[in-house]
Amino acid sequence: MSAAVALTIAGSDPSGGAGVQADLKTFAAHRVYGCAAITALTAQNTRGVTAVHPVPAAVVAGQLETLLTDVTVHATKIGMLPDADVVRAVVSVLRSRPAGPVVLDPVMVATSGDRLAGPDVVTALRDELLPLVDLVTPNVPEAGVLLGERPAEDLAAVIRQAQTLYGRCGVPVLLKGGHLDADHHGGGPGESADVLVDTAGVRIVARDRIDTPATHGTGCTLSSALAALASRRPPGPVPWAPLVEEARSYLQEALRRGAGLGIGHGHGPVGHQVYVAAPD
Repeated sequence: MSAAVALTIAGSDPSGGAGVQADLKTFAAHRVYGCAAITALTAQNTRGVTAVHPVPAAVVAGQLETLLTDVTVHATKIGMLPDADVVRAVVSVLRSRPAGPVVLDPVMVATSGDRLAGPDVVTALRDELLPLVDLVTPNVPEAGVLLGERPAEDLAAVIRQAQTLYGRCGVPVLLKGGHLDADHHGGGPGESADVLVDTAGVRIVARDRIDTPATHGTGCTLSSALAALASRRPPGPVPWAPLVEEARSYLQEALRRGAGLGIGHGHGPVGHQVYVAAPD
């Protein structure tokens, strides 16, 4: 029996906590074979992003076309797309070659607060890529950017924005609420709640908030866990609710382990090596 294969289309993080590096670690933790197409080289560490060098759109398209002519991909996670040309290159490939269910993490605002995408990227994501994916996973600031609104400040606003985005794009939305009740530089008391909106309605997925500075790459990790879990399912529509619960539990344990790694002097990475049992 062939292995489940997941593909990440994302930028490179030399610190290893986010981007392609985090995605591949997460795929491995879920016992899924990982492939990767690099969209950007970044200069970053646990303190922030200092430079982004986009990979030319033709090179991104070449990576994907060459891979997909040979390897069957069962699910895809899309992360950082640095410019509108790269967005359109990915759109063109996805329209012509199957790559399984697609999870889009619209990386526009880093955990450090750095803005990573300009207005042209936002427009291309919203108008051209969103209609092609199967799940979109913005955080609170990113949902505000996609909607042209102020970021949500409470759970009621998160629910409203998730419903609005779902209504506009027609794609299931997982709006991550980790920025509520505490800023993105650390944890706080209470719960962290994400909101899933799909054909079944609204579902709130909550976990205890973990007081830790090791939050670098949480969005990358959650979206790649969802792609890994989707890659192990049979073909057909994906029931996202149980996968979101499972992926969120994985991230919760990874957050618990992150502080013990002692990586860097800023917001360190989560502990991706939380191994998930192989499917029967």
